[in-house]
Amino acid sequence: MLQQVESSLAEKVSAMIEEQALTREELLTYLRQMMEIRAFENNIAELLGKAVLKGASHLYAGQEAVAVGAVAALRDDDLITSTHRGHGHAHAHGDKAAKTPEAQQEHYNKMMAEVLGRSDGYCKGKGGSMHIADVTHGNLGATGIVGGNIPVAVGAALAQKLKGTDRVVLCFFGEGASNEGTFHESLNMASLWDLPVVFVVENNLYAMSVPWAKASKLPDVATRASAYGIPGEVVDGMDALAVRGVVLHAVERARKGEGPTLIEAKTYRWYGHSHSDPRAYRTKDEEAAWKLRDPIRMLKDGLEVVGMLREPEYDQLDAAVQEKLDAAMSFSEASPEPDPREMETDVFAPSKFTATDIAAEGVLRERVRNDPKMRQIAYSQALVEAMREEMLRDPNVFIMGEDVGLYGGAYGATRGLWQEFGEWRVIDTPISEATIGGAAVGAAMAGMRPVAEIMYVDFTPLAMDQIANQGAKNRYMFGGKTSVPMVIRTEGGAGRAIAAHHSQSLESLWTHFPGIYVVMPSTPYDAKGLLKAAIRDDNPVMFIEHKMLYKEKGPVPEEDYMIPLGVADVKRAGKDVTIVTYSRMVYRALEAAEILAKDGIDVEVVDLRSLKPLDIDTIATSVKKTGRLVGLTEAYENTSFINEVLMQVNERVFDYLDAPMVRVASANVPVPRAEVLEDMAIPNVGRIVAACRKVVS
Repeated sequence: MLQQVESSLAEKVSAMIEEQALTREELLTYLRQMMEIRAFENNIAELLGKAVLKGASHLYAGQEAVAVGAVAALRDDDLITSTHRGHGHAHAHGDKAAKTPEAQQEHYNKMMAEVLGRSDGYCKGKGGSMHIADVTHGNLGATGIVGGNIPVAVGAALAQKLKGTDRVVLCFFGEGASNEGTFHESLNMASLWDLPVVFVVENNLYAMSVPWAKASKLPDVATRASAYGIPGEVVDGMDALAVRGVVLHAVERARKGEGPTLIEAKTYRWYGHSHSDPRAYRTKDEEAAWKLRDPIRMLKDGLEVVGMLREPEYDQLDAAVQEKLDAAMSFSEASPEPDPREMETDVFAPSKFTATDIAAEGVLRERVRNDPKMRQIAYSQALVEAMREEMLRDPNVFIMGEDVGLYGGAYGATRGLWQEFGEWRVIDTPISEATIGGAAVGAAMAGMRPVAEIMYVDFTPLAMDQIANQGAKNRYMFGGKTSVPMVIRTEGGAGRAIAAHHSQSLESLWTHFPGIYVVMPSTPYDAKGLLKAAIRDDNPVMFIEHKMLYKEKGPVPEEDYMIPLGVADVKRAGKDVTIVTYSRMVYRALEAAEILAKDGIDVEVVDLRSLKPLDIDTIATSVKKTGRLVGLTEAYENTSFINEVLMQVNERVFDYLDAPMVRVASANVPVPRAEVLEDMAIPNVGRIVAACRKVVS
């Protein structure tokens, strides 16, 4: 019987080796990589047990065949995205990229140091176990958000299609992620555009403690591929060669432009979901049965029966793995804790603007104000010009969003661009806000400069995870070793009597997150210059336009110009009271100022233009001059961004205030449909005038 089993195994292994044209060196590399992953994970489990290691670590032991087999099917210039259980992916990919034993040891060292939160880790200790990345070599990073990496992979694959490369993106995630909305949005978008992405579901049977049978009526995740018109395959996730064979076929399809594949690898994790998991939902018999199919043992046995490995060689390999692990631990223990000064680094990419640029824009601004012969164009036309000029200047700039093509997106702003640049520079997307945001992140990390449109700011919370948790945080979490140059264009505000789901001012949601800028222009001049600057910036930018400003006309230079982010504009000089505001409320502030001037009250109106970065210096200078401040916003009074402005003024120039500061904001009610109620809910000129009179009196 034993001879029959060995004969059958030999035939199976020999067939896979021959079919995949594998050498002995390659096979031993796969075995070594799996053993190194297992040693790494067992070591972390021990450190967690001794409380030497803090934080969450989701161990990959038992699943090694998936990472090693899948990554083995890639070319060195292909890309991956990973998950919270991503040590195996990071090691397989990083070891493959490292071509010498010394480089492979360095990679192992940096992985261990990152998990231990040390400064010599891949991400300088800022990412830790769940967020290892090496973007330079094509590992676009792991995420602690279930399914959070799937739209990013779609965006990275879209970048390859737009650039005309034949690179492929491999996207790992667990079966639990297949019940997330981003899974379905992403597969739909990837299949629709035939993107070069391979989705690998690691079905280890349990999403935390919930068995797959209680999460889906379908026994196989791969069955869901049929809904999107793409191949779906199930593979033995304990067999590295089987995984490699299936992924290799999918990668070849993707490379030829035939689109994505969904591969489900049936596998099993040796440890719990995390260190604190008692695994009470699994039986010891079940665990024992799976461990009989240990992926390391399966490959070892297979190589032995075909005469490619002997027991003494395996023992030598095992000793070398332990030596490598010991070296990684020594390196990590010698690596210093991050310098406290590193806490605030890497949040944003450096600004491209200098003090000279800022001064030059100030001179241009004065010319725009004082040149009566300067052309007058609408706010919407200024936005179109900004996008067109940047698309002509840089082929990496592209537009994507719902109805941005023939329809033209928000108020037809991109219609002409679609006709000029075509459907792969102005891309109509399905209604998929989360994946629009996530695809922008992935495309940006892969070298593009996407301008993604979310039709209303009210809809941006649907994309909040992707924009805020991936786009805004990746630079910091990955130790400053990546940039995410993307713009999210959207529009907000009331005024069209379309009720609460299409009329909000939600900018404070976005100013809250570190790593993303927020821009809200009020004039055509500002709209064009700020959008051009946002597109060229190396950070994510939430660019919010007010729906009532698209037809507003104003002077705009014909020459190329940009407005540096973080520079406010004094729209009206005054000496008695300062109004700080932005977007549509600038116009109401100016109306109020004219009324107050008749009573001898001289109002200075400061337009923030950029909420983040905030030009607090211009605000402080104005308050020092006037001694009084009114904060004006169309956002809800409760926790609006103007409250932050008031606090910063209080902290910096309190001694210059001659009266308590006052805010004028929208009522804390959903924006009403009825015009009379809508007008009451948002700030009007009368309320602004009354507030100014109050602080002056």
